[in-house]
Amino acid sequence: MQQVVFGSKILKTDRPAFVMGIVNATPDSFFSGSRGGVERALKLIEEGADVLDIGGESTRPGYTPVSTEEEINRILPVLIEIRKNSNIPVSIDTTKLEVYKAAFENGADVWNDVCALSGKVENAEYIGRTGSGVILMHNGAGELEDVNKYLEEQVQFCISHGVPLEKIFVDPGIGFGKSNEQSINLIKNTGAICDGKYPILMALSRKRCIGEMTGKPTEERMAGTLAADLLSVQKGAVMVRVHDVSETIDGLNVMKYL
Repeated sequence: MQQVVFGSKILKTDRPAFVMGIVNATPDSFFSGSRGGVERALKLIEEGADVLDIGGESTRPGYTPVSTEEEINRILPVLIEIRKNSNIPVSIDTTKLEVYKAAFENGADVWNDVCALSGKVENAEYIGRTGSGVILMHNGAGELEDVNKYLEEQVQFCISHGVPLEKIFVDPGIGFGKSNEQSINLIKNTGAICDGKYPILMALSRKRCIGEMTGKPTEERMAGTLAADLLSVQKGAVMVRVHDVSETIDGLNVMKYL
């Protein structure tokens, strides 16, 4: 039985890891299958996602930034409708405090920040004050030792500003400014990320490095993603962030018997 704290909620599963379903309320996310709103969110809940991750601004290479107001306007209708139907834990994929504030006030649980709160005291203090959780990601090129040093520093920064240790996840940032070789090495060494001291989120779904290993375009990377996700779980990942929820759950359900 796996158990983790996710914001103010306790997650439990008899599978080897938790599944985070991706809901991109954007017109330009790199995989078109992840784009959508309420309909996609409810579909992923029906498929059995443990957590939903909602984003209102793409973080793909070459993305077009959007205003805080636009990001909030994309996220909130989806979140509000989810809360009418489900108490599923929800993380918000944003780099902006005002966006997360608006989402938290409407039922979000965790801030998933690709900039690891940008080292801003006000961001960390808001997480600590509200009882939220946070996912800290390494963004940029780096080998395992670089990723570990940065993430350890960010974890300690959060703790020093009131965020309980049990409410912190770490994410090595596969594909974010990293070479394919760096990303692949991090997947191979999942269990060594911060020496396994903190819950590890792996976000591998259909990433460029999966394409590098399989020779397949984004739309044809599901099988490669499943293989990488299951191997990362074997090596220590606690949660996987995926586009393909039902298929990932099937893989994890088989894995628990073997």
